[in-house]
Amino acid sequence: MSTAVYLGIDIGTSGIRGCCIDDNGEEIIKHHLLFDSSQCNSNTSQNGVNEQDPGPWLIQLDELLSEISHQLQRQETVHQIKAISIDGTSSTLIACKKDGSALSPALMYNDQQSQKQAEKISRFAPAKSAVHSATSSLAKVLLLLERFPQTEIFCHQADWLAASLTGLYGISDENNCLKMGYDSITQQWPDWLQANEETAIAVNLLPKVVTPGTVIANVKPALIGRYALAEDCVVIAGTTDSNAAVLATGANKIGDAVTSLGSTLVIKIFTNRPIFSAEYGIYSHRINGHWLVGGASNSGGAVLLQHFTKMQLDEMMPQLKPEQPTELNYYPLPGTGERFPLNDSNKQSSISPRPSSNVEFFQALLEGISAVEAQGYNKLKELGAALPRRIFTTGGGNKNTAWTKIRARTTGIDILNAVNSEACYGSALLARQGCKDLKLKT
Repeated sequence: MSTAVYLGIDIGTSGIRGCCIDDNGEEIIKHHLLFDSSQCNSNTSQNGVNEQDPGPWLIQLDELLSEISHQLQRQETVHQIKAISIDGTSSTLIACKKDGSALSPALMYNDQQSQKQAEKISRFAPAKSAVHSATSSLAKVLLLLERFPQTEIFCHQADWLAASLTGLYGISDENNCLKMGYDSITQQWPDWLQANEETAIAVNLLPKVVTPGTVIANVKPALIGRYALAEDCVVIAGTTDSNAAVLATGANKIGDAVTSLGSTLVIKIFTNRPIFSAEYGIYSHRINGHWLVGGASNSGGAVLLQHFTKMQLDEMMPQLKPEQPTELNYYPLPGTGERFPLNDSNKQSSISPRPSSNVEFFQALLEGISAVEAQGYNKLKELGAALPRRIFTTGGGNKNTAWTKIRARTTGIDILNAVNSEACYGSALLARQGCKDLKLKT
């Protein structure tokens, strides 16, 4: 008799990761493959172009599934994959035929070729919509329609790979579709998408939208045997990579928040109501029955590396005295401008006076970033969210125990290390939940 496991796959710009978990959430296997840069045929330039040939993604997906299958078969306990969920980079889009054949290169999440299309969208889309950027899926739809008028369906990165396992193209999750204009509150494509002749999009070109964690279909029989999957293995609708990473942390209840201490500072919180504020770059994703609301500051680890090397930071870390605040009240920024919790394109970094002690200066920078974090959660409260009841932490900064104490004092909230920080683990949780929901329905 075999034990059921659930596979989460995270497809990024430089590689693909897979993680299998069991019913208890224990990680059974994890595998990572880096893309061959020449194989991906990336096209990048200074004028905002960031494209990839999506064909090699299928090769990497096959290699990943084959390797995970091989590793599972070598385990003492017999495991079989019962469900698969895939997350991908938000707003990475491909123009396709109905059978999934790619007509275009994939316009990656940060491709900015659609400036003119974004200007058109700004004239009719609601201010609170997430479609205004040139990197949005909707702006890319308009650009790709100009270049490939024979397009029959648009697929996000995660959709396209998931459909390669089922043969059902044209299905997407509402998180990936948010920047295509999908209204997660009414759970439908909005009327304003068709209201302007210049930018109207035929409804049949847009994907059918389901909630993350929804069962899409069974894996194709030929692939069941190829990868030694369970006979009834299903594909579960995924989400964006950043949302999957939030799920991986252990945050899953109203009031659970996640702070990512990377080069920038990103905060997210589960709430019982959506919050949209284009002014601060805040949008809401519906996931696991809650709303995930977040914002991103320009402050963060990048500021630290402007003043110290990583080796210096590691050497100074044990010398920090979180119980003795410097009271220097910094607002550290890597350059001019801030987006959240302040919206000020002229905001200057405030990191003076600088004390003679490097350790004291380092601590003052950490205190400043912590204050920005606290202001961020207060801004979300001001916009309608409750303050977090606990904050899970990801990113390199979560290894700094002194910083954790500073953050706990500054925010007044319990700070916890993330259960996991891998997006593929979050997708595996979605696969497990989707499979459980299917059992309850049957």
